[in-house]
Amino acid sequence: MTTRVLEVVRAGLVPYAEGLAWQRSLAQARIDRQLANDLLLLLEHPPVVTLGRNSRAAHLLSPVGLDVFEIERGGDVTFHGPGQLVGYPILDLTGHKPDLHWYLRTLEEALVTALAEIGIPAGRNPPYTGVWTRGGGRKIASIGIHVKQWVTWHGFALNVTTDLAQFERIVPCGIPGVEMTSVQREMGEGRGERDLWNAALTSVIHGFETAFGVEATVHDEVSRGAAASHPGA
Repeated sequence: MTTRVLEVVRAGLVPYAEGLAWQRSLAQARIDRQLANDLLLLLEHPPVVTLGRNSRAAHLLSPVGLDVFEIERGGDVTFHGPGQLVGYPILDLTGHKPDLHWYLRTLEEALVTALAEIGIPAGRNPPYTGVWTRGGGRKIASIGIHVKQWVTWHGFALNVTTDLAQFERIVPCGIPGVEMTSVQREMGEGRGERDLWNAALTSVIHGFETAFGVEATVHDEVSRGAAASHPGA
C-alpha cells in the first residue's frame, strides 16, 4: 500500500485575513481535485482574536487594539499571536476516514505525540477538544475545524513562546477558569525561543506522520496566489 503524501508548507508570519483566504482557496482546490495531495500550512499570525460558530460575545473580554474575525470553524473564542504555531491541515478525509470524531481525536493524537517528542507529557481532557499538559491540567493547544465535502480547513494552535497574558483578554475556548500554558513555560527558560520554535515545528510534522500515517514533504512558502502555483498542485 502506497503511503499518502502530506505537503507541509512553512509559511512564517502571515496576516490573519491573508491566511484565511489562502486556506479557503486551497480547500476549494482540494475539493475540486486541483491539488493532488493533502497539505499542512504551518505559520504564525500577528495578534488577532477569532470567533467560531459557537462563540459568545461575553467571552471576548478586552478586544481593544485587536482585529476580530468571525469565522466558520467550530468552537468558541481564541487568540492567535506571535510565538504560537498555527496549523491548517487541508485534508481530504475520504482518503483517510470520513469521520469528524476520528479526525478531531487524530489531530489531538498528532499534537500529543509531538509534545512527547520534545519532553512534554500531554493528553486529552474530555469532554473538551484540545490538548492539555498531563497532571497539571494546563491547556497548551486549541483545536477548531471546518469541513466541507470531507475536506478540512482551520485546525490547531500550539502555544510555543506565546505571550500568555494575551489570553486574559478572552475566555479561551469558552472554558471559564482554564489555565493556558506554552512549550516555553513547560520546558523552562533554558532554551532560546528559536530553538523551541524549530523543535516544536519539527515534532509537529513527525506527529502528523505518525498519527495520520502519511509521509511529509516540507516546503517553504513560495506563493499565496492561485492554488495551481502552490506545491502540491
